[in-house]
Amino acid sequence: MTEIEGIVPVLPTPFHGDGSLDEESLRAVVEFCVAEQAAAVCLPAYAGEFYKLSEAERLRVVQVAAEQARGRVPVIGQANHASPTTALALAQAMEAAGAELISLAAPRLFGLSEADLLCYFGVVCRGLRTGLLVQDFNPGGSTVGAEFAARLADAHPNFRYLKLEDPLMGSRIRAIREATGGRIGVLEGWGGMYMLELIPCGICGVMPGAPLLRILNQVFRKRKAGENAAAYAFFQQALPWIVFTLQHMELFLHAEKRLLHRLGVLGCTHVRDATIAVDSDTGEYVEWLISQVLPLLQ
Repeated sequence: MTEIEGIVPVLPTPFHGDGSLDEESLRAVVEFCVAEQAAAVCLPAYAGEFYKLSEAERLRVVQVAAEQARGRVPVIGQANHASPTTALALAQAMEAAGAELISLAAPRLFGLSEADLLCYFGVVCRGLRTGLLVQDFNPGGSTVGAEFAARLADAHPNFRYLKLEDPLMGSRIRAIREATGGRIGVLEGWGGMYMLELIPCGICGVMPGAPLLRILNQVFRKRKAGENAAAYAFFQQALPWIVFTLQHMELFLHAEKRLLHRLGVLGCTHVRDATIAVDSDTGEYVEWLISQVLPLLQ
């Protein structure tokens, strides 16, 4: 079963100017991640505009990514849906299309208890032949912890990973690792903003966007090796980009696509509606940030 350690970029969904899928650019993004030594790739998640894709498109991007990866990098298919039976059907189709692991975001549209979430994820685990990565992204409230992870892992051994995106998670990550006997790998999201803090606490990886993969790989490796000054120096190169772009998820999409376009990876920077209009001041600052990080990535 797939073992993950390192940087796992969440891939953008490339579009042509008319809003249709740009499969050629998606293949180029996969090649970029292979060349930059990603630990795995994940799609289509929040940073891939999954919420703007049809179910057929969501399956297709996983199929294209798996075809292009050809086993050189594990492909994680994200099958988010509020209904566990619908999520499972999409997840099974992604498995058949070549996904080596399934990611599923906790349904947070309305308040659910941890018992409710255990029931939800249990339905999916029982139907998967691969492993499950649970993402809990809940800007409006708390996320799951050690008891949830231990109970789900005890009931379903194919639950393998947990992705969390909160601030101040160090003690919770240690508690999750202890409660599960190290069976559950914890990954940090939110662009990698908290990775320097959390690598010593036991995270197995980070799930940011794709463009800064070269820099964030260095941060992860140096910090894991105890080369803290070097890790800090690399992280300084990435942090202004991370902090600015994550003010708004749609801004993140626009900025990431602009940077990948400048790197020659994406053919077009189109972001599907509904999205934000990037005003001239914001756009100018994004371009300035690109001018600062681009030499570090080429």
